[in-house]
Amino acid sequence: MTALPTRKLEAFRYTDLRPLSAISFVSAPPVTGVAALPDLGLPRLVFLNGVFSETLSSSFPYVKPFATFAEESTLPLPLINAEHAADGITLSVPEGVDAGAIVLVSYAAGAEPFAFHPRHRITLGAGAKLTIIEINKGEGVYWHNPVTDVVVGEGATLSHFRLQAESTEAFHLATIRADIAANGAYEAFTAVMGAKLSRAEFHATLTGPQAHTHLNAAQLLRGTQHGDFTSVVNHKAPNCTSRQTVKSVLDDAARGVFQGRIEVDQIAQKTDGYQMNQALLLSATAEMDIKPELQIFADDVKCSHGATIGALDPEQIFYLRSRGIAEAEARSILIRAFLHEALEPVTHEVAREMFEAAIESWWAA
Repeated sequence: MTALPTRKLEAFRYTDLRPLSAISFVSAPPVTGVAALPDLGLPRLVFLNGVFSETLSSSFPYVKPFATFAEESTLPLPLINAEHAADGITLSVPEGVDAGAIVLVSYAAGAEPFAFHPRHRITLGAGAKLTIIEINKGEGVYWHNPVTDVVVGEGATLSHFRLQAESTEAFHLATIRADIAANGAYEAFTAVMGAKLSRAEFHATLTGPQAHTHLNAAQLLRGTQHGDFTSVVNHKAPNCTSRQTVKSVLDDAARGVFQGRIEVDQIAQKTDGYQMNQALLLSATAEMDIKPELQIFADDVKCSHGATIGALDPEQIFYLRSRGIAEAEARSILIRAFLHEALEPVTHEVAREMFEAAIESWWAA
């Protein structure tokens, strides 16, 4: 069995998985009682403890039976996933088809600590379009280790919106890999609000000219939660663009991590790559680790990165309070304004409303 990565690996320098290795996880049990599942008024695919539920799922013409495939990378978490994967979605949208939107729901619950490792594969033919709204929720102690492989065909567009609202006793370690062909686009936004320890690791490869990716995220963490957002964007073709904006709001003793790397091959002239990470620390014991990287082998590029860490501006809070706004509401207004830029890729109205409601409920909790 592949061992869990340790902090000796540079990619896991800021995320210690020893709390995960200290727990003995059993196989995922059947779910006997299901809490109210999200209903966004869209077709949905439901997984209970990592197993597809046909009775709770909608019919969607582009879903195929689950199929395993060889794991060719050396990434430790996908290797562990490949050893244990038993279910997942295989979704293929034909060339030129606008498949609309689908909701992918994962719900987990069990009496003993358990683990499940779904493996999803999403393929869009040339000119196809699809929106996936992914929701991860659960109760109790469990380890959710999903791997999602995405292939975006020439001129196709995949919008992938993820709400990670797992149990605050759970571990969520997700790997998302996307290959984007010429004139294709992969638009992604992840809201990290749940799990005791979480990591969202994105690998986006721009393989054809004029390909584009947007990898944005918002982390809202409190207590002793640990959230890690790691991304690697590889520009392998000329005239491609990438944008990454990750905002973190950390309270109590929460810890956030951002690791973002832009790789530009020698052939990838006219690359335009940008990444920005900003963090708001709402307490003196919150912590943020930021490691941006640029690896550039082309000579005609425009690449940049930036990072800021700070607290809410007391003068702005005072200004709002002087206008009759209560302090809690003033802080909420400023936090929502801070997160606004990260939500830029979320153009789907239903997804936008879902994220705004989730952010509002986090602040009100």
